[in-house]
Amino acid sequence: MLLQFNFKNFRSFRDDATLDMTATKSTELNHHVISVGNEKVLPVAAVFGANASGKSNVQAAFRYMSTYVIRSFGYGDDSGRKRKSEFLRPTPFLLDAESREAESSFEVYFITSEDAGAKTYNYGFTVDQDGINEEWLNYKAKSARDYRRIFYRKGKDIDLVGVAVKSRENILTALADETLIVSLGAKLRIAKLKLVRDWFLNNEIADFGQPEENYFFSRLLPDSFVESKAVQQKVIDYFSSFDPAIIGFEVETLEEDEEAKTSKVRIDAIHKMINSNETTTIPLKQESAGTLKMFALFPLLQAVFENGSVLFVDELNARLHPLLVRTLVLTFLNPETNPNHAQLIFTTHDAWQLNSNILRRDEVWFTEKSQGGISTLYSLADFVDEDGTKIRKDENYEKNYLLGKYGAIPTMKYFDMFKGDL
Repeated sequence: MLLQFNFKNFRSFRDDATLDMTATKSTELNHHVISVGNEKVLPVAAVFGANASGKSNVQAAFRYMSTYVIRSFGYGDDSGRKRKSEFLRPTPFLLDAESREAESSFEVYFITSEDAGAKTYNYGFTVDQDGINEEWLNYKAKSARDYRRIFYRKGKDIDLVGVAVKSRENILTALADETLIVSLGAKLRIAKLKLVRDWFLNNEIADFGQPEENYFFSRLLPDSFVESKAVQQKVIDYFSSFDPAIIGFEVETLEEDEEAKTSKVRIDAIHKMINSNETTTIPLKQESAGTLKMFALFPLLQAVFENGSVLFVDELNARLHPLLVRTLVLTFLNPETNPNHAQLIFTTHDAWQLNSNILRRDEVWFTEKSQGGISTLYSLADFVDEDGTKIRKDENYEKNYLLGKYGAIPTMKYFDMFKGDL
C-alpha cells in the first residue's frame, strides 16, 4: 500500500508537496483504517480544487515517476532499443528562472502486504534535463525502528551496500545517466529492485484517451475478454449495477500484431428488443460516454482489486452520476469488496462527495494556486481556520467548501467582456 508520495518542482508545484495516505489519530470512520505491519493506512484519497489549481498535476507527477521507473532501462543504450533522445525529461516549474533550471524530485513510501512481511520501502530520485542526479532505496522490516540502505547514488558516486556483490558489477557496467538503478536491477532480476519496479508496474493510472472510439486494443480490455464468455458475463454483471440495458457483447478481432502481442478488436453491445425476445447489436461507440468510461474503468478496477495496488483517476466524476462515483468510492472502503487493500486516489470537482459520512478528514485533500501560479496541496485534517482552529469532524464539509472556508475554489468574477452590444 502507498503510504506517502512526495514531489517537488514539477509543473505548477514549485515547492515540496506531499500526499499522505497514512491515517491521523482522528476518531471518525475508524473502519476505513487498514492496519498493515505497524502502519495505519487509508484506502481512499479525494483531491478537490478549482480548475487549473494543480489537481491533475498531482496525478501527472505520480504518472511521471511511475513511467520513468517502468521505462528508464535502455535510455542512452547504444543497442538502439532506446536512444537518449527518448529520455523522459521532466517539466519543472517554469515561472521563475531558478526553478526552471533546477532538478525535479519524486519519492514514495510503500508497505508490502502482511503475507509478504509488511516491509516498508522508501524509494526516490531527482532528475533534470540531463538525467538522474540522485537515487535512493531504503527499507525497514516490520519489527525494525530504522531504515536500512539498499543503495544510494549521487552523480557518479554509487553505494550498492544492500545489493549482492555479484550483481554490483553488472549494475555499474550497464548504468547510464538517464537510467534508474531500480529499472536496470529489475531487468537483471535482482529481487529487491524488481520488487520496487513491480510495485509501480502493478499500479494503474487512468488514461481513457478517446472513450467514444469503438476500436480497442486487446491490452486495454479486461484479461481474456475477447475469447472468454465468462469474462464478458462478469462485465455484464458489473454493468447491471448501473445500466441493465446491455445483456451481452459481440467481439470481432480486426488486426493482430504478433510482435507487440496486441490485437485490434471491434465490440458491439447486445440489447434486448422492446416487447420481444429478440436481440439487436449496437456498436459500443454509440453507448453513452458514461457507459464507455465505466467500461474503460473495469480492467483497471479488476487489476487493482486483484493485486491490492493503487488506482489513480483524474476527474473521476466526469461523465458519471454522483451516486455512481459514491458507489465506486464505497467499494474501496468496504473490506468485503476490497480484501486485498487496493487504494483509490482521485481528483474531482464533485463537492457532493465531501461528506463526513463518507470520507474522513484525512481522506480529503485540496489543491490551490497562488497569484504567482504556484500550486499547493493540503489535507482537510491539517487545515486550520482564521482563528487557528482545526476543522471539526461534524462540520458540513460540502457547504463550507463551496462557501470558500477551506480555500481551493475559483475566484469568481462576472464575465464582463460580454457586456454591451454584441
